[in-house]
Amino acid sequence: MALAQSDYPFLDVIWTMLVFFGWVVWFWLLIVIFGDLFHRSDVSGWGKAGWTVLVLALPFVGVLIYLIAQGKHMGERRRSEAADNQKQFDDYVRSVAANGDKGDKGDKGAAGQIAEAKKLLDTGAINAEEYESLKAKALAR
Repeated sequence: MALAQSDYPFLDVIWTMLVFFGWVVWFWLLIVIFGDLFHRSDVSGWGKAGWTVLVLALPFVGVLIYLIAQGKHMGERRRSEAADNQKQFDDYVRSVAANGDKGDKGDKGAAGQIAEAKKLLDTGAINAEEYESLKAKALAR
């Protein structure tokens, strides 16, 4: 029965977990707010310094004011940044798929070679057997 007795009751454990979770949420909010604030190009250095002083000097009030004033815009900026990153990634993938990643050699990669062979097949410059041969060579690289 000694294991069932403790100097740290269950409700104290729950309270400690709640307080710990509160600290984690608080620091997460600060990181998100400061990250948003310092990534903004539309706020001057003095504006950023003012928000920083407000958030650090009056923590709860400063965070709540920033979230109320900038909450909607924070979401829009994050969505815009994610869309820009996705567009850059898509453009990169398209360029690599079209040109290959061969560096300065000028090779087109397998997809480009197969596309050219298909054009030649469609125009009648080569027959199906030659097309399959070119396709096999491109895929073998």
